Amino acid sequence: MTGSPDLPRAAPGDPFDVVRQVLDLVRLDGAIFFRSDFRAPWAYTSPPAAELTGALPPGPGSLVMFHVIAEGSCWISVGGGPPREVSAGDVVVMPYGDANAWGSREAADPVPITRLLPPTPWTEFPRIEHGGAGQRTQVVCGYLRGDAVLFDPVLRALPSLFVVRPPPGPAADWVRASVDFALASARPPGEGSGADRRLPELLFAEVLRLYLHEQGQADLTGWLAALRDPVVGRALSLLHADPARDWSVGELSRSVAVSRTVLLDRFQELLGRPPIRYLTQWRLNLASGLLRTTGLGVAEVAGRVGYRSEEAFSRAFKRAFGAAPAHWRAGQVPALGPVAGS
Repeated sequence: MTGSPDLPRAAPGDPFDVVRQVLDLVRLDGAIFFRSDFRAPWAYTSPPAAELTGALPPGPGSLVMFHVIAEGSCWISVGGGPPREVSAGDVVVMPYGDANAWGSREAADPVPITRLLPPTPWTEFPRIEHGGAGQRTQVVCGYLRGDAVLFDPVLRALPSLFVVRPPPGPAADWVRASVDFALASARPPGEGSGADRRLPELLFAEVLRLYLHEQGQADLTGWLAALRDPVVGRALSLLHADPARDWSVGELSRSVAVSRTVLLDRFQELLGRPPIRYLTQWRLNLASGLLRTTGLGVAEVAGRVGYRSEEAFSRAFKRAFGAAPAHWRAGQVPALGPVAGS
């Protein structure tokens, strides 16, 4: 096997199209982190992901933790909240890497995860074996880092814990095949190939797609709720598909077949800003990605995101990021590689 299985595609007009466009522009990095083989009774606690010093390769950006329940069942609690039952086939996502606890239905004294993990640095893929002699539960753990500027609109709309069970068929088969591929080719975190390191990104994208479609409109918040709205969602699809276009509120409202007033009211209600301000912020976020991951000149970046004047672009960029484009680019850490899809 030379690469990971293909990610299922969203249907035409799917609100996930916009999510995919955002993720394609985010510098993502991650790995399958370790696997666990538990026997009831068992329980463990884990600190916030940022405190797992030495276990996760250091790096900038938001940190997401995810776990795939490969066999058995257990419970999970995040941030001291109520426990949630999960079982084989579930994908557990913690977008903010909060402190968490896991365990079997049979009570056990919790053990800190740092006592179960082998000492770092790891020379082989870590595996935990812990518990008694009862029911077996296998969990595969991974992490994902994403550029804060572009990734945050996605993450801020998510709860601190969500669980997705891929329905039987292509989605479940893809998740299972992806995890099997990751385990078969597993290396210590930070040492994987390009295919290994892209698997967490693809898995996260697929889980987000399923989550978006499982939730009713009333259950979503922020940006994800806006994507599901029949008015704002269509407008966002247009803006993200052609951000350099010289959009006006009138043209956008005509394109989604509503009045200017309805469009402005819906944007304000769901996103807290009018559509053109949203577009301006998204253009500048796109520009930050181009500056960080390409060698394009400032004038060319400005043109690509819809600015006719380099001077106007530089002024807007400095207001948003606190530094002129060239100075901001000089202060960034080296890119891990080209942005996916660029």
